[in-house]
Amino acid sequence: MQKQNKSLSKGLIVLKQIMASTKPLTANILCQKLQIDKSTMSRLITTLMNEDFIEYKSSTKEIILSDILKKIIHKDDREKIVEKTSGLLDEIFYLTEECSYIGIFDNNSVLYLNQVDKSKRVLKTRNSVGLHAPIHTNGFGKAILAFKEDINLETIELKKFTSNTITSITKLKKEIELIKERGYAIGNEEHEFGLCSVAVPYFNKKGEFVGTVGVSGLTVRMDEQKLHEYGQKIFKLVNPYV
Repeated sequence: MQKQNKSLSKGLIVLKQIMASTKPLTANILCQKLQIDKSTMSRLITTLMNEDFIEYKSSTKEIILSDILKKIIHKDDREKIVEKTSGLLDEIFYLTEECSYIGIFDNNSVLYLNQVDKSKRVLKTRNSVGLHAPIHTNGFGKAILAFKEDINLETIELKKFTSNTITSITKLKKEIELIKERGYAIGNEEHEFGLCSVAVPYFNKKGEFVGTVGVSGLTVRMDEQKLHEYGQKIFKLVNPYV
């Protein structure tokens, strides 16, 4: 067995500690946690910064992951989510015969990671993979607001798109309480006229919130009654033991 490069090993230990932390760390805290002297820690941090793995937060001495590393990590995480939910999206499509999606929270918006539409319709739902949508205007976004615990609703810009768009924080909070109670969220022509959606929360095996899954389509095929019907069916499919 080959000997490890001690400097590289220590650098990776520091990087893993920063990656695992839920809040920014300082060099002093890292020294205490990892029992590394200040001189060595200074060299390790400088090297990691020079290689664009970490950076200081604004003008402070708090250390965070660099934007480049965050993008790499997020890309890997998102590819895993797509892989793990592709079969579920197939099931949702066959259950409803409507285009199914998975959406995640990204920069106060909904980011659509994947969609499935195996219908033989001439006019299909447009490809939305990789696109963002205002989080307060659709079922996917409102389900995120209801079940992702660390979102500050006060930071959400409640921009009006149609006469159905929720633009009041009080009304949004009431809607969120209703979503939590019934387990699914509906978007009914709140971003664009003629389009509607319904979505439920999706949790991983550890019980951690990942995103929302559901369907979106034309209101001529899905009236409010149909949306509630699909919401209940998709919820039971995703949460069979609840």
